[in-house]
Amino acid sequence: MKKVKKIPQIDGELGWYLTAANREQKIGKRLKGKQTADFAVVGAGFAGIAVASRLKELFPEKSIALVEALDIGQGTSGRNAGFVIDLPHNVDKTENSAAEDAQIYALNCFAIQKLSQQVEKLHIDCNWHKAGKYMAARESHNIAGLDEFEAMLKKRNFAYERIKGDALAGKLGTNYYQEAIFTPDNILMNPAALVRGLVAALENDGVTVYSNSPVIAFNYGAENMLQTVGGELRAKTLITTMSSFTEENGLVKSKIAPLFTYGSLTGVLPDALWQEYFADIEPWGLTSAHPAGTTVRVTPDRRVFIRNILEYNRQQKSTAAMRQYCWRHHRAAFLARFPFLAEIDFEYTWGGILAVTRNRQGVFSKLRDNVYALCACNGVGVAKGTYSGYYLAEKIAGINSKELEFIEKTNNPNFMPPEPFRGIGARGQIYINQRAAGLDI
Repeated sequence: MKKVKKIPQIDGELGWYLTAANREQKIGKRLKGKQTADFAVVGAGFAGIAVASRLKELFPEKSIALVEALDIGQGTSGRNAGFVIDLPHNVDKTENSAAEDAQIYALNCFAIQKLSQQVEKLHIDCNWHKAGKYMAARESHNIAGLDEFEAMLKKRNFAYERIKGDALAGKLGTNYYQEAIFTPDNILMNPAALVRGLVAALENDGVTVYSNSPVIAFNYGAENMLQTVGGELRAKTLITTMSSFTEENGLVKSKIAPLFTYGSLTGVLPDALWQEYFADIEPWGLTSAHPAGTTVRVTPDRRVFIRNILEYNRQQKSTAAMRQYCWRHHRAAFLARFPFLAEIDFEYTWGGILAVTRNRQGVFSKLRDNVYALCACNGVGVAKGTYSGYYLAEKIAGINSKELEFIEKTNNPNFMPPEPFRGIGARGQIYINQRAAGLDI
């Protein structure tokens, strides 16, 4: 029996969840008593949803259970910035081959298409819109990041537009940035609302959903078993999609570094302010040309989102003091970009976890007979979690494809050194990157 020592927490005021149009909908029940299923999927984020959904298609006669530690939409997948990125996203500046970039792009587009179809079919109110994405720089030395990105886009024949000065300010409603590259096919949405809509649909389709049910122990064998407080679930096949908590299953070791990042979201901007400053501005999302820079969104429901600050967090839970520290940084970033919104407060500030690996490759593995793990999407979890979950289900079903072969080939994370070396290395790299980002934070 492998006891679980760390379980997901609610790290602050989860803005996307608390503003989701479908937040009041009851989804799932607590896992109590002795239960059984043919397939048990632990983790109701984008990866777990995709695994459960594809398994339901492939094995309609089998029973499937989806287990989530928190309420649906409160986990890692519901706390991200709400980007579904179509292009290869190499934050460590390593260059893929042309074939690798083409395959990643195809898989990302596959994920976007599947999610878009579900949003439309299920009428999920999550502010889903094809807004594109700006990668922007204020600091002159960070414009080099735009140059590198543009060189990749040209080489791969991806569509883009480079925008500067007043033309850029006219798109964003702020003159904070010198230059940006706009790519047209990125999706923006409320991630918690999307997760809730997708899981509600699975429940309606016969998947048993256990919410507010943190797993406290695993036992592996011919029949796998997981325990919650007052409950147990036995299943022939077990799939864990637990993000940074995956090492708690006892089978994945020395692969993942848990990094917290923090976001803040304003209330709805008053109509007078919106009309004065954003009446002619389309809702937008922006990432920094420096990987440690600030992510910004202006949303369709007239809010502003700010995300910055990385923290290596071995305990995988945030503190109120750290959230207050990040709030101050968010406030400074907000006022620097939108000084005319000084009267607007943040209503929500929260932390969320990124599961990262040394070589930016995720965990996509059969760990033992009838036990699988999928995690560590390295900051691009909406698209990668969706397509990886789909193809992990196909792997379980014995369906081979070039897509599955590619995913297996390119998801082999390097060894992560033990503590204290892991923490020393991660904290050092974060410090260097955040200093280098300068005013782009």
